[in-house]
Amino acid sequence: MTASTIKQLELNGPLRCESMTVDQARQWCRKLSRKHYENFTVLSGLVPRNLRNDFGAVYAFCRWADDLGDEVDSPEKSLELLKWWRQELDDCFEGNPRHPVFVALTPTIDRHNLPKELFENLITAFEQDQSVTRYENWDQLINYCKLSADPVGRLVLMISGEPRTEELFSLSDKICTALQLANHWQDVKRDILGRDRIYIPRNMIKIDDFERRLTQSAQQGYAVDRTFLGESRLLIKACVEKTWPLFEQGQKLLAKLSSDTRPVVGLLASGGHRVLRLIELWNYETVLHRPKIGKTTKLALIMKAWLSSKFASNNGRSND
Repeated sequence: MTASTIKQLELNGPLRCESMTVDQARQWCRKLSRKHYENFTVLSGLVPRNLRNDFGAVYAFCRWADDLGDEVDSPEKSLELLKWWRQELDDCFEGNPRHPVFVALTPTIDRHNLPKELFENLITAFEQDQSVTRYENWDQLINYCKLSADPVGRLVLMISGEPRTEELFSLSDKICTALQLANHWQDVKRDILGRDRIYIPRNMIKIDDFERRLTQSAQQGYAVDRTFLGESRLLIKACVEKTWPLFEQGQKLLAKLSSDTRPVVGLLASGGHRVLRLIELWNYETVLHRPKIGKTTKLALIMKAWLSSKFASNNGRSND
């Protein structure tokens, strides 16, 4: 368990929680969002001002659930804490929020009529991470993404006031699944060393003794033998090439969104595009390195998303 996670749980954990007003809890969530590095800028100036508290509360929920699943020193302890987090969610929906995240989240849920199922699915995904560390095939991995990523996109659309249609949700799911996959291919080294997880489906791996060679290469920072780096590059390339079509299919969503929502979703999608491009530029060597988006690139993506929303085709909806 990281020192940061321990400190947070001592202040706001199963045994005690700081008492906060809604305004204090919202400020606490916004501060949390600014402290964590993400590929995709959270609460940027693209988010309408009247929705920033709502986005901050949802982000804080996801951040805490993610940390309880990934930053704790044992699967057993993680499951225990995620069970507690699920109970906090139940209390929130019953009108008795205790943790600052849920104090901030309660008015967001009420304001936008957000379904409990989407939050439950996210917790389920993090619980699954404690027992499922290998995936047999692509479909199994996609089903995991339906729990771990797709609910976030649906929450963004709901908070933004977009129509709750199956068409929009389906396109959003494509983008969010692609974002999750891009993160997996970016984090191959970190996942095997820090979490003993491999998200690359086993039926795509044709490399002899793959897990041992991956682990040793990741540990030492260079390929374990003369052929592994070339073989692993081809494997990551195959994963990246299976991910691009999801982004391309989901791209149709942008023209169907309001001018307020389009830049927010466009920024998220652009961030995922950039991660895949970086993996390509690094010659698919994510068994050794973790490419990440720099601050200058982030700013460029924000500007691009803003300009795209302003000069989008007339097929897009408008709140102007």
